[in-house]
Amino acid sequence: MDEQEFMRGRVYGADHEDAGPRPGRAYAQLVGGPLDGLLLDVTDRPAQEARAVLALRTELGAFGPGGRALYGPADAGGRRLGWQGDAP
Repeated sequence: MDEQEFMRGRVYGADHEDAGPRPGRAYAQLVGGPLDGLLLDVTDRPAQEARAVLALRTELGAFGPGGRALYGPADAGGRRLGWQGDAP
């Protein structure tokens, strides 16, 4: 099993011991790029931010440790965020 397959269905930024989704929370799926398959907790995200591009820290992107993967809306409902590239 590769690293991306291991992470699939886990919540971005969650504790490694308990990285699964929690009841009562809303999640968007990260699609493509180094964080493909992870879930992002969007429960408290303001509506105007739903259209923004997010820079999420990752060691798996083109810039290695300290780099960021850029994800933006991939569907009208905001339940999928598509990879748009990497940034330092």
